Amino acid sequence: MLSCIQSAALSFSAFNLHLSLIQITMISSIPAFVYDAIKLADVSWHPTLLAGIEAMISADPSYFPALEADGFLPTEGRLFAAFSVQLDAVHYVLVGEGPYPREASATGVCFMDGAVGSLWAESGLSKQVNRATSLRNFIKMLLVADAQIAATHTSGTALASIASTAREPDSHMIQTLAQLQHNLIRQGFLLLNATLVFRPHVPPVKDAKAWQPFLQTVLSSLAQHAHLASQPPPLLVLWGKIAEQLGSVPATALFPKAVSEHPYNLSFIINPTMQQLFAPMKLLQI
Repeated sequence: MLSCIQSAALSFSAFNLHLSLIQITMISSIPAFVYDAIKLADVSWHPTLLAGIEAMISADPSYFPALEADGFLPTEGRLFAAFSVQLDAVHYVLVGEGPYPREASATGVCFMDGAVGSLWAESGLSKQVNRATSLRNFIKMLLVADAQIAATHTSGTALASIASTAREPDSHMIQTLAQLQHNLIRQGFLLLNATLVFRPHVPPVKDAKAWQPFLQTVLSSLAQHAHLASQPPPLLVLWGKIAEQLGSVPATALFPKAVSEHPYNLSFIINPTMQQLFAPMKLLQI
């Protein structure tokens, strides 16, 4: 249990950090909507996120004014929602391509579709999961990796049988997307995208290029933290061609990598690298 002195010290430290964020914002060009989104991230990330945004502004001062004028997904200040996990708890950095192109679906967390509640239906995966192609194929990959279904039979009766078992009152399988996200975060996943925004008229690859200075800052921070703690750096998991382009970001050289096609490809279901990575984690179990 913390002593009164320790508690007071922690409170004072948090106050000083908040004060420093205000001071940095007052003297920087970070837009208010970006600063407000940063405040919703875990406090351990605040200095890194501020530095990453400053790096983006230095590279292209016009980017955030254009972004604010356009409007973008995700909404509701969830730009940095992926950074809810503490910096020192990150063991994997999963990088997808970009947010879902639907407001209800884009949560700011890689491939977590906000329109999905239940994972299962009587016929197999729920209608909402089947609409979210990447999520659907990720779940199928987990089922194949866990030997619950065969790689040659990932739909129809095979999924109906799994769903029937999953929906039983005493089932040990997760029921909702929120539980899947919880399991991933518990394993230490930082669920990012190569671009943190979606705009209908802007190719994701263009937005991803603008976010590279930000991701360089994030990865450098993670690598430095691992070095200071005498720990190996997190595993960098790259999904899809846009994420693979992060190879041009210098900090990626500091990380071990697991690379695959994006989950919207059916071949992802039988990708051996992904199966080997995720099988031990038992993400579909409570």
